[in-house]
Amino acid sequence: VQLQASGGGLVQAGGSLRLSCAASGFSLDYYIIGWFRQAPGKEREGVSCISSSGGSTYYVNSVESRFTISRDNAKNTVYLQMNSLKPEDTAVYYCAARISDGSSWCRMSNDYWGQGTLVTVSS
Repeated sequence: VQLQASGGGLVQAGGSLRLSCAASGFSLDYYIIGWFRQAPGKEREGVSCISSSGGSTYYVNSVESRFTISRDNAKNTVYLQMNSLKPEDTAVYYCAARISDGSSWCRMSNDYWGQGTLVTVSS
């Protein structure tokens, strides 16, 4: 059972990246999937989460209108499209899965965590 996050990298401010979170060993169909990030010296925060059906999403205020979360259950993968990136978006990004409760809320308590992918935005 594994979540594999990928797609991080170095980008200039204003640029875009797309993160992917691929699951192996289990189906994401019944899980809320979230993207979390942790910047140096800061606590981990929930960035965006998506319900098991994909019909409901949550975004933290600081990324609203810039980031888009989506899921492709057929590919067992969740994506985070990040546009208009800012230096303050620099962090290690993690994906996580928790069994669905019908919501799209990001919670720190999850059943599975990916290993993280580093996003660095230069000014």
